[in-house]
Amino acid sequence: MPVEVLKPHEQVIQKKVDQLERMTIRWDAYTKPLLVDGATGTILDGHHRFEIARRLDLQCLPCVVVDYLDDDSITLLLWPNSDREGITKDDVIQAGLSGDLMPPKTSRHLLSDDLPPISVPLSRLMDPAIGS
Repeated sequence: MPVEVLKPHEQVIQKKVDQLERMTIRWDAYTKPLLVDGATGTILDGHHRFEIARRLDLQCLPCVVVDYLDDDSITLLLWPNSDREGITKDDVIQAGLSGDLMPPKTSRHLLSDDLPPISVPLSRLMDPAIGS
């Protein structure tokens, strides 16, 4: 998906971005897709990978696109150290659309199927998304 259509709903931890950026450059590839709501472009999983794409000026990212609000196989939980008492899928979408980002590691998304391992070269991600 084109980077410009993706919308984070959480802030990132800069130290984690720095570490993951070094690993991504060493691998010269993305090895895990982002999980994204197809209707809104809200990032559900992959905020740190998204931030790396912005740092590296990538044009697109590998994504698994889901129908977040209607897909019952996607479970939403709070991370144990979150200061929130609860969270809904609507809260996540609203944060993505409004730009009023939640703290890092607030929402945790579980899928019935894990995201597939991939290897998409950084050189490919510097070009526009196919079909965009």
